[in-house]
Amino acid sequence: MRIKRGVNAVKKRRKIFRLAKGYFGCKSKNYRIARQAVMKSLQYAYVGRKRRKRDMRRLWIARINAGARAFGLSYSRLMHGLKLAGIDLNRKSLAELAVSDSVAFGAICEKAKAAL
Repeated sequence: MRIKRGVNAVKKRRKIFRLAKGYFGCKSKNYRIARQAVMKSLQYAYVGRKRRKRDMRRLWIARINAGARAFGLSYSRLMHGLKLAGIDLNRKSLAELAVSDSVAFGAICEKAKAAL
C-alpha cells in the first residue's frame, strides 16, 4: 500500500502562503517565490529584534543628551555625575523624564552637577 502525502504538502504550502499574505505580486501567489520571500522576511525579523535594542538605546541617549544640554551639561558629564551622586537610573527612565517631566529631570541634573 502506497502512502499519499498530498494532505501534508497542502498543509506545508498553506503555512507558507499564510505567512506571505499581503506580499506584493507573485510573492503571495507563487509557492516557490513565496517561500523565498518568507525565509528572507523571517531573517529580517530576527535581525530586527537585535537591532531594535541598539536603536532604542541610541534614541534614549539622544533624548538624554538634548535634555541635559538644556541644563548646561553634556550627556557624558551627566552620566558621570549621576554615578558619583549614587543615582542609579537607567537610560530608558531618564529619557522618559527628559521628554515628559523636565522639572524632575532638571532636579536630577542639578544633583549630578553638585556631585561633579
